[in-house]
Amino acid sequence: MIHFEEITNRNIWKVCTLEPFEEQKDFVAENLQSLAEAYATRNEGNNALPLAVYHDADLIGFVMIGKGTVGNEDESDLIKENYCLWRLMIDKKFQGKGLGRQTMDAVMALIRTFPFGEAKKVWLSYEPENTRAKDLYSRFGFVENGQMCGNEIVAVCDL
Repeated sequence: MIHFEEITNRNIWKVCTLEPFEEQKDFVAENLQSLAEAYATRNEGNNALPLAVYHDADLIGFVMIGKGTVGNEDESDLIKENYCLWRLMIDKKFQGKGLGRQTMDAVMALIRTFPFGEAKKVWLSYEPENTRAKDLYSRFGFVENGQMCGNEIVAVCDL
């Protein structure tokens, strides 16, 4: 069963050693970078929640959600007012076993508890070449909305 745990001194370095396959590395930031972004975002009074993903007792991945602004000047209302699935990665040793889908189920259930307050939508972004991510996210109701976040396609799901 998938469950999340906070990042602590007990698991931080194990989380930082998780990695995708080589051909996926351009699609997701390293977990150490994500943790640094979460730290900076929270220090500025904004919302970021990085979590270790476990399947039973095994550490299998990393997710990070947020809500609202991260202080960029060109943020749309979608970004300012809603949740974001900022990161989702499953370690290469655990891919191909349906754990990505199970993790998405669990993260969407978490977002729907509104840990940072009410919102109407959740958004995410992915590289245009990342067809595996696009397929996974579309199964959960994410629809491309025509916006871009840097070089990434934005997709949105109603909560």
